[in-house]
Amino acid sequence: MVSVNQESDRDAVVAALQESADNPSAFLSLNAGNAFFTDPSAAGLVAYREAGRYLIQFGGVFAPQEERERLLRAFLGFARKARRKVVAIQLQRGDAELYARCGFTVNQVGSSYAVRLPGHTLRGTKFMKLRNKISKARRSGLEVAEVPYAEAADELASIDREWLRSKGRHVKEIEFLVGECGGPVQHHRRLLLGRLDGTSIGYISYSPAYGSHPGWLHDLSRRRATAPPGVMEAINLHAMETFRDEGAEWLHFGFTPFVGLSPDHEVTGASRLTTRFMRLMAERGDKVYPSASQLAYKEKWGPELVLPEYLAFHGRASLPAIWQILRVTKSI
Repeated sequence: MVSVNQESDRDAVVAALQESADNPSAFLSLNAGNAFFTDPSAAGLVAYREAGRYLIQFGGVFAPQEERERLLRAFLGFARKARRKVVAIQLQRGDAELYARCGFTVNQVGSSYAVRLPGHTLRGTKFMKLRNKISKARRSGLEVAEVPYAEAADELASIDREWLRSKGRHVKEIEFLVGECGGPVQHHRRLLLGRLDGTSIGYISYSPAYGSHPGWLHDLSRRRATAPPGVMEAINLHAMETFRDEGAEWLHFGFTPFVGLSPDHEVTGASRLTTRFMRLMAERGDKVYPSASQLAYKEKWGPELVLPEYLAFHGRASLPAIWQILRVTKSI
């Protein structure tokens, strides 16, 4: 196990992700509170968080292809010695097949969505409503700019407080599967802020995306309850145009649980119980996680890439393990 308290440690994690991670959300493994496992027998690392008697592992094994199985088996040995069980979340398809070979029960848990930036346009009738919303926001006087976090931290904190209050007094801010602002790796992220009459009304944070579909991840977004319609869409379009002009290939909208589920995506040995649970959450789980509204936002941009993502239990599927994931993410 390694910590990332030293700047050199953080730089080593970022370098490992840049070199070996084929998961558009891999940068989220650098969130505060995560730990990293390494082993002399293999290059790369595994990101995880402790929860009860489980190690909740995030995003697959970040290692060269030929080293991944060796490192995964070393991590399982580490978990055995610690008397912990491993459950992994947000695996890509290649990860899912590897984990199934290594004794995991693997099920699709949701999907992620991405737009290819070169050549992307909002022309055409299917984008008419989106164009109108953005135009209306711009006509209201909205100004969008990329800003350094240090200069906008107080404004972001104010937006965060108002956004959280608008969700209800008992709602917690989701963690682990979403990014964060600030901290020692903030300089790798991009922050776009919208202001109206000089007052900040919404922002979106973007994290770097690595692997076979490199670019940026539309990560953390917040807005004030008083923000007019189209503000977040206008901020995101500004970012898309900026990233495209810089030569970025993809804008990823990230993982949404309980959507895009299909029997065609399941791997051999998938749990029927977990499949039924995921279907139930897809139909009735919006109080746990706002999947429907997230999906609607992502689909309005016309995503060209949809990637199934997976949940894996070492051994048999376990509802207590799912409960621990919900606790870690503060979804409950």
